[in-house]
Amino acid sequence: MSSPSQADAAAQPGSGHTGARVFDLIAFDWDGTLFDSTAIITRSIQAAVRDVGGTVPTDQVASYVIGMGLMQALAHAAPDVPKEKYPELGARYRHHYTARQDEISLFEGVLPMLAELKQRSHHLAVATGKSRAGLDAALRDVSLQGVFDSTRTADETAGKPHPRMLFELAQEFGVDPARVLMVGDTTHDLQMALNAGCPSVGVGYGAHATEGFAALQPLYVARSVADLRAWLLSNG
Repeated sequence: MSSPSQADAAAQPGSGHTGARVFDLIAFDWDGTLFDSTAIITRSIQAAVRDVGGTVPTDQVASYVIGMGLMQALAHAAPDVPKEKYPELGARYRHHYTARQDEISLFEGVLPMLAELKQRSHHLAVATGKSRAGLDAALRDVSLQGVFDSTRTADETAGKPHPRMLFELAQEFGVDPARVLMVGDTTHDLQMALNAGCPSVGVGYGAHATEGFAALQPLYVARSVADLRAWLLSNG
């Protein structure tokens, strides 16, 4: 975790940090943090489970697994689906998601926020439960090539909340974990940061309700992208 002085300075969005960078690397979750995909992922999970004859999960259960690796997420959301049907379940999820992915876009304000952070010489990364193929497709679709200095996906590392994604990113840039900030919308993101010894910021406009965030010690919980931007520029 960050030092007590860092945590104190970063406690409020208006604390006015203007000195040297506190965080050399900022790692963002993708779905529900930068990309407004929570509702479509939830509906795609539910439709996939229905297709293979499982008990359709509630919105709360389906949205809870966002951020996990695909198979881990589907197994949690559909515990009555036998393992031999997991390949079909995954294929049906991808079918439903792909059919609607053109409806998804970045949250308003994300691109200007990322541009400002790059101007301040932060390294920017993505740490996501998506597959490599899924993330690469998303990055092409929203013209984000070159914005991020590195990315990590669950299928090439380990699913959240395992800390491997953040360990690898810290090692890649030669950064101490205490100077890597994880930004995410789920308890899986914040738990991953805690497991890695990295500070975190939660966002309250994504997949998970924020009531469970406090136990995972985020420095701040942003109410919107504008709120997140203000905090990062003041305290990052």
